[in-house]
Amino acid sequence: MAGYAPPIKRLIEELGRFPGIGEKTASRLANFILQSSEDDARRLAESILDVKRKIRLCSVCFHLTEDDPCEICRNGSREKDIVCVVEDPDSLLAVEASGSFRGTYHVLHGTLSPLDGIGPDQLKLAELARRVEQDGVREVIIATNPSMQGDATALLIMKLLKDREIRITRIAFGIPVGGDLKYADRVTLAKALEFRRGM
Repeated sequence: MAGYAPPIKRLIEELGRFPGIGEKTASRLANFILQSSEDDARRLAESILDVKRKIRLCSVCFHLTEDDPCEICRNGSREKDIVCVVEDPDSLLAVEASGSFRGTYHVLHGTLSPLDGIGPDQLKLAELARRVEQDGVREVIIATNPSMQGDATALLIMKLLKDREIRITRIAFGIPVGGDLKYADRVTLAKALEFRRGM
C-alpha cells in the first residue's frame, strides 16, 4: 500500500477486513469508490449504516429481519410444526429458493468448530430445544452442510432432541440432478449410497 494517501490506505485496510477480500481486491474496490460520485459513495455508506441500525434477529427463528417476527414466521400458511435447521441465513435463502419447503426455519448462526472457539453455547441450540418443547414441533429437518463441522452439529442436534417424541430427519446428500456417476468423488458416492431411498 506504499504510495497511497492515508485516507485511501485506511479504506483499503477496512475493505480488506471482509472475508475473501485480499489487498489487491480491496485496492480495486477502493479505487472504484474513489472514482464514483460523492452521491454513490454516500448511498453505499448509508446502506451499510441502514443495515446495522435496522436489521436484527427474528425472535422465533433467528433469521435476519427488519420486522420481528420475520416474514416467514408471520406467514399463517407455513407449517409451524415442521422446522428446518440451517447453519446461516444464506442456507435458509437457498432452501427457500427451492420453493419446495413450506415449514419454518431455525438458524443456528454457525456450526460446531472447537478450533475456532465455537461450541454449543455459541449456537442457537438451547433456543431450538425450547422451541421444540413449547411450539408443538413434530419434525425437525437438519439441513447443515455435509462437512465435518456440519455433521458434528447434526449429531449434537440429534442427541439434544432424541428423548422428544418428534421425527428427526437429515437432508439427503449425493449425486446432483443431471450429474454423472463417473465424475462424482468417493465421498459423494458414499453419501448417495448411505442416504438411498425406496422407489
